[in-house]
Amino acid sequence: MSADLRGRVAVVTGAARGIGAALARELSARGATLALVGLEPDVLGRVAAGLPGPAGHWHADVTDTAAMTRVAREVDGRFGRVDVVVANAGVGAGGLFAETEDATWRRVVEVNVVGSAVTCRAFLPALRRGRGYFLQIASFAALAPAPLMTAYSASKAAVEAFAHSLRAEVAPDGVGVGVAYLSWTDTDMVRAADEEPALRELRARLPWPVNRTAPLGPAVRRLAAGIERRAVHVYAQPWLRAAVPVRWLLPAVTGGPLGRRELRRAAPALSRVSRRGLAGPGGAAAERAAQRPGGDGEFGGEGGPGRPRGDGEPGRGGEPDRGGGTGGRGAG
Repeated sequence: MSADLRGRVAVVTGAARGIGAALARELSARGATLALVGLEPDVLGRVAAGLPGPAGHWHADVTDTAAMTRVAREVDGRFGRVDVVVANAGVGAGGLFAETEDATWRRVVEVNVVGSAVTCRAFLPALRRGRGYFLQIASFAALAPAPLMTAYSASKAAVEAFAHSLRAEVAPDGVGVGVAYLSWTDTDMVRAADEEPALRELRARLPWPVNRTAPLGPAVRRLAAGIERRAVHVYAQPWLRAAVPVRWLLPAVTGGPLGRRELRRAAPALSRVSRRGLAGPGGAAAERAAQRPGGDGEFGGEGGPGRPRGDGEPGRGGEPDRGGGTGGRGAG
């Protein structure tokens, strides 16, 4: 079944940059109204301002249940409906498990797994009313968990399972659930990982096409087409579909002789990699959010008062930007 996105309301988390920002632009170009959610209000505002159609943006940590519940209520109240929710917010960290800070490892799982579930729970009432569609962004790492990516691989396998488990539960309400798979795609997070020589060299020695960075544009267009189809599975790079039938074999490859050989080659440089923390500007924003007063420990979720900050009117909990702009854009 295909859904025309014109007049539909789509929520995208992690929308300040990378996949989230590019997908917002693509969905807006296809006629959707966008609600952008993320941790970088100024950047979100610029993304919203550059969209061709109506949009609003909300500053919130996806791991904060109270904040996301309020965002969901305000998005529904402002636009009158929610048709699509894309659980895209995610972070990553590379390095040896034994030498990665516990707080860093936990934050990856919190943002990627707990954040996806919190997002879904917050918006599910609106999706049920509108017989909408929930797209969970997963990864090739869910199919082929790799060394030096324990938190990220575990989190993406978890969200894949979450979405598959959820599908049958919400089907009677007319809600569709899809899982999107991406390999290395040209985003800030991937570029940040490539700045570390040890990780860059390890990836370069992987077999084709896993060792290449895919362009962002075609990947996002495939995601948007999957949303229009309300697809169960969306493959941002076409070759990923071919990996699914042999997914049972892939962990034996990545964790077997090939993985061990490459780790031995890179061993001298790996300790420094493990101390770098979350990758990229988005990862830095997630670390800052976790360290705010009221968080649950060093990198605990953004607890505090449980209020998303209004991007346009600071101090009014959860109010989206009321800034002008043509077409009803809520961009500051």
